Amino acid sequence: MDDTLIEDLPLARKSVLPGAGFFYPDEFEEAAEDAAAEEALAGVEHVVIADPDADGLACVAILREVYGEAALLPTGPHEIEDSLERVAEYAEEGVQVFVCDLCPDKFEYVDDELGAALETASEVRWFDHHQWDDDVAERVREAGAELVIGDSEEECTADVAVRALESEIPRHLVELAAVTRDHDLWLREDPRSDDLADFSYWSEPEDYVEIVAEHGPDLPEEVGEFLAEKRVEKEALIELAVKRGELKEIGPWTVGVTYGRCSQNEVAEAFREQGADASVIVKPAGSASIRGTDGFERCHEVAGQVNGGGHPKAAGCKPDIYDDMLDYSHHWTTRGAVTKRVILDAVRNLDEQREASDGR
Repeated sequence: MDDTLIEDLPLARKSVLPGAGFFYPDEFEEAAEDAAAEEALAGVEHVVIADPDADGLACVAILREVYGEAALLPTGPHEIEDSLERVAEYAEEGVQVFVCDLCPDKFEYVDDELGAALETASEVRWFDHHQWDDDVAERVREAGAELVIGDSEEECTADVAVRALESEIPRHLVELAAVTRDHDLWLREDPRSDDLADFSYWSEPEDYVEIVAEHGPDLPEEVGEFLAEKRVEKEALIELAVKRGELKEIGPWTVGVTYGRCSQNEVAEAFREQGADASVIVKPAGSASIRGTDGFERCHEVAGQVNGGGHPKAAGCKPDIYDDMLDYSHHWTTRGAVTKRVILDAVRNLDEQREASDGR
């Protein structure tokens, strides 16, 4: 496909379509990822399977400080099994494996692949801070992995890594974990945390790790200039998403809902300022972000009903409603109407559960 059909558009139109990478065939992407993993894993003693956001990549920087060279396999929440399988196929016997900032929704999704990785690895250590199902956590441990789960309301995964490694971590990396926590838990008390989140989003994972490993949360001037340029479009996309949004009353809660390519946290903050207890931001690629407040700490329960998970105040999901490209075209032209409906229905389910509990 001609990339100009997706990227060289007025911003209002660009904001309602996924990026060009969405249209890249899965088999081509998987082949490229296989080749990259094979190259990265050749001859290494340590490998980190991590979500390539600020939290996951902070873990990589911390682990490399402790262990030296460590291969990175950037891995989304629904790609854990793929990376474990690549470790089993391409890594050498005795490799030490770390899994960071990732949580499988069901053990069956990673059962065989984790077993294969454990046969290859000397050990698998898994650090996370998401809301784990007790059965999934127990079965991961029974399989042979060392799983350390932090309190999702108190720690980010980088905090968990600092605590679990029991090594002397340099002060600037301990501070990196603390500032990463500020954004990941949506505390918003340290202005540097937004810079880390944006830089991790717009940079290549290895570039991010290299910079924060040296500078911690105090990013150099050239990074600040880079972020300033990128934020011009970011702010415009946020404004479009907020204008496109609506406030819905569901039981005792006001829910802001919108659609589009945007930075979900800032959009959720705008809805909060308008009185929303929770926000649903549906993305053109079919996924959605759910954000809460002190008045709504059940985001993970909503996401859990629609093929997702996360934290009480921040979760994500991708409803299993897209069977073919016609479904996606409907998604784009209706601005995510079906996805909005199924997620708002999940919120209504919580309200019905609340009413039933109150009526006992």
